Amino acid sequence: MRVVLVDGGGSNIGSVRYALQRLGVDAELTADPERIRAADRVILPGVGAAAEGMRRLRRYGLVEVLRTLQRPLLGVCLGMQLLFEHSEEEDVDCLGLLPGRVTRLRPGPGVRVPHMGWNTLEKNRDAPLLEGIESGDHAYFVHGYAAPVGEACLASTTHGRRFAAVVQRGNVAGAQFHPERSARVGARLLRNFIEYGLA
Repeated sequence: MRVVLVDGGGSNIGSVRYALQRLGVDAELTADPERIRAADRVILPGVGAAAEGMRRLRRYGLVEVLRTLQRPLLGVCLGMQLLFEHSEEEDVDCLGLLPGRVTRLRPGPGVRVPHMGWNTLEKNRDAPLLEGIESGDHAYFVHGYAAPVGEACLASTTHGRRFAAVVQRGNVAGAQFHPERSARVGARLLRNFIEYGLA
């Protein structure tokens, strides 16, 4: 089983890699298109702004690699947002692997933005990626933008408004929360992705 972490310069790459090591998975960190295509599982981490994330992917020649990837792909945090068609953050076109626009979370009474902390997951439907994860489980979020609750949404959460927490369509999936900081739930999501793929 070859697991690759896409080296797009995201600051959470090291912690995601360590979370995988705790599961007994030694993931390779690479920006090499051929090594990414040859992997059995591909993880796209990311922290920061969408425009800079897309600039890094273009700089390394990885946009088309990810758009045409045949293997299971998991985006994490910003990596998940980049899977969508467009981000309101700096008005940037993203990878377009999932339908919809990522939009800014709006502050309000009791609602701070960026959203930082533990939130309750609401499971929308069963999928191998969510095996052992139930409605009411908690995950750790750090973000100021969020994806819509559309057809690809497997689980959602609410912070001011409801938004997608876990998404999947075909071989493309994403988690808005940080699996590496989400204790049992995060470890289970990563293990499910490694063991089951996105069947």
